[in-house]
Amino acid sequence: NIILWSLYLKIFGKKEEPVVEQSIEYKYSEDRIFHELREYVDNTYDQHYSQNKFQATEFILDSGHGTGFCIGNILKYAQRYGKKGTKEDARKDLLKVIHYGIIALHNHDKEKD
Repeated sequence: NIILWSLYLKIFGKKEEPVVEQSIEYKYSEDRIFHELREYVDNTYDQHYSQNKFQATEFILDSGHGTGFCIGNILKYAQRYGKKGTKEDARKDLLKVIHYGIIALHNHDKEKD
């Protein structure tokens, strides 16, 4: 990496230091859960939630009801956690809570801009 960085400096004349990725030892399996969450979200784009490449959530956010919709779904799945189905169903409820949290953050940032 140092050789490549030196070559980069000679070619482009940059004097910035390279960004070194720090290896983090996650205590709560965040890396595994991030990966699983990504797969879960990706799958929602292939399911019935997405019709003709549009999700109903998009229409709800565009109509100005995104915050209430997302918070309502977060509460719904959080309250349902562990009360319906198997342990795997309960786990999916937590993934849904996180997914709606991400959508809420997106909506929050969009409204601030």
